[in-house]
Amino acid sequence: MSDFLRWLGDIGHRATRTLDWPLLLALLALMSVGLAVMRSAGGDGLVIAQGSRFAVGLAAMWLLSRVPVPRLRAWTPLIYGLSMLPLLAVFVLGTGKYGRQWLDLKVFYLQPAELLKISLPMMAAWYLHRVPLPPRIPAVLATAVIIGVPTTLIMLQPDFGTGVLIAASGVFVLLLAGLPWWWVGVAVAGVAAVAPVAWFWLLKPYQKDRILMFLDPESDALGAGWNIIQSKIAIGSGGFDGKGWGLGSQSHLNFIPEQTTDFAFSVLSEEFGWIGVATVLALYLVVIARCLWIAAQSRDTYSRLLAGATGLAFFVYVLVNGGMISGLLPVVGVPMPLISYGGTSAVSLLASLGLVMAVREYRPVHGY
Repeated sequence: MSDFLRWLGDIGHRATRTLDWPLLLALLALMSVGLAVMRSAGGDGLVIAQGSRFAVGLAAMWLLSRVPVPRLRAWTPLIYGLSMLPLLAVFVLGTGKYGRQWLDLKVFYLQPAELLKISLPMMAAWYLHRVPLPPRIPAVLATAVIIGVPTTLIMLQPDFGTGVLIAASGVFVLLLAGLPWWWVGVAVAGVAAVAPVAWFWLLKPYQKDRILMFLDPESDALGAGWNIIQSKIAIGSGGFDGKGWGLGSQSHLNFIPEQTTDFAFSVLSEEFGWIGVATVLALYLVVIARCLWIAAQSRDTYSRLLAGATGLAFFVYVLVNGGMISGLLPVVGVPMPLISYGGTSAVSLLASLGLVMAVREYRPVHGY
């Protein structure tokens, strides 16, 4: 009997040795909170659907955590190239509310832009791993092309919010590689310079409405400003300890649109209050800090850039959705990680964290 138990324990150890338990436990806690929010805001059907997506994402995370980093690095250009194919296909076969952002695969809907959240930082890290650091102007320009091509395609769908987040993940790779911050200042100044042109020629009417409502939501309280106003009411009414699970009036009386997706965190704020929000933010902090710690412990450039950029990108996802639902940022359709309903985003996020676990497991002798 003892030999059998020892054999089972050995199998379990080999199966789970690549998992980073602090990171995994924080993710499991966040997923549990997300399912509780889905149950309250959308019912059992959404819980089952989201739970199945979490299961697929966890399987992808486990599989990727077991892939040696040298193999991941060697496969990176192929992964990047393959991820661009559905991004191009969406212009022909895609569907969506405001454009073409999704591919209907009959079994499920795929959002190709989410795949770039994995492949773009991998590709930027792969390229910068091969050049002297800090990067010089030719390397920066080459990395800008790696970032700019898929970002432009995503913007043309149009999906401004996802495009900005994916571009940010690539920029984080550059910054971690030693890019001087004055480059960021130049880029921000350039964006500000072309903003008037973008307003009149590039932005769609619904995108302009989102910016105007961010500046003054009360100007159209029953129209375009409704989402932000109702979200802020939900957050404020939650108080210190919330109204209780399933007792949120803003969500259950359908005052909050998109209550299971973009504004799911508003539901959590109303029902669990400041305590619930602080707990979830603490769990997010654990995930981000763990990614950055793994990056700091990495011994090769590719691993360090990939793990660090993944953690910082995760931080931006949380920051943008939190700012959006509280009226501090324009509404750009960015979900809250593992809290909002969404299949492709949840799977891609968990898969990217599987790469971080693979980095933790990798310990090269000479840093190459």
